[in-house]
Amino acid sequence: MNQLTTKKGYITLRYRKMRITYIIGIIITIFLGLASRKYSHFLSPFVAQNAGDVIWAMMVYFGFRFLLVRKSIIIAIWLSLFFSFVIEFSQLDQGNWIKQIRGTSLGALILGKGYLMVDLMRYTMGIMLATFLDIVSLVFLQYFKNQTNENETRSKFR
Repeated sequence: MNQLTTKKGYITLRYRKMRITYIIGIIITIFLGLASRKYSHFLSPFVAQNAGDVIWAMMVYFGFRFLLVRKSIIIAIWLSLFFSFVIEFSQLDQGNWIKQIRGTSLGALILGKGYLMVDLMRYTMGIMLATFLDIVSLVFLQYFKNQTNENETRSKFR
């Protein structure tokens, strides 16, 4: 196992691993979000109606965690909520310039098309779900790291 001896080196390696985890989370949520739109006819009506916005908000959360990996989870939650809510409230603006952007596939995926109050609840649920998954993965990774260190210590004394 390749171990770094300096504290800075360990921290850099830890943050690099965390960023990889968040990139994987972003890719998975993009895939799931697109699939929830394309294959919505295979889903229950409730899931088909709500999944896209929940998954989009999860992707936003993982994006902020990727960018701000050294910051606390609370900061990522607040920034994700703020960003998601601003995007939703921006849908109240129906100017021609923003309608043209929303008319593109990418613009519609990012900015949405029309304001719905229920989307704010969906975004909140998505961010809370992503936060839960984030905390569970961090606990799991810490447990796995502790188990690995414990096994290495035991093997040194045999």
